[in-house]
Amino acid sequence: MEGKRTIVLCGFMGCGKSTVGPIVARLSGRRFLDMDAFIEQRAGKSISEIFASEGEARFRELEREAAAEFARERDLVVAAGGGALVQTAVAETLRAACAVVLLDAPLDEIRERLRGDTTRPLLQRPDRDEAMSALYAARLPVYRQAAHVAVHAAGTPEETAVAVLRAIGETPERPADEICH
Repeated sequence: MEGKRTIVLCGFMGCGKSTVGPIVARLSGRRFLDMDAFIEQRAGKSISEIFASEGEARFRELEREAAAEFARERDLVVAAGGGALVQTAVAETLRAACAVVLLDAPLDEIRERLRGDTTRPLLQRPDRDEAMSALYAARLPVYRQAAHVAVHAAGTPEETAVAVLRAIGETPERPADEICH
């Protein structure tokens, strides 16, 4: 295969995958894709609508299909869905073909970032904080196992993007200060 290896950003919801991903793409000359947006476009409905009308099992199936497509591509930066790499099949598919990078943000930082966010189906419950803590505790070890490397993601998006590239042994093609928001 020619071209640059695809980079997959994984981590808990709110860790910065969708914010950092486009910056990594611009710094490295790759194209950015958000897995959830990709699935929504393919399905013709939002993630919340997929969960409501077809269930979580169908959504996870769509994640597996998307992962298989991304694994065949080059020159991408993919923001994986928060639960995508929890599926062994998705983790194995992406890990075999891509550079998988965990954006490791502390739970307190994630809580702050997600304050007021009502778009996350798994958090739409009265015990939101407890549910988030339990899900974070369950998923973090899985992310660590699926990723080739982990990058601390509590800094600015630009700092995190540069750290991602350095962690996989690449030098940004463009200086971070050239990145426009």
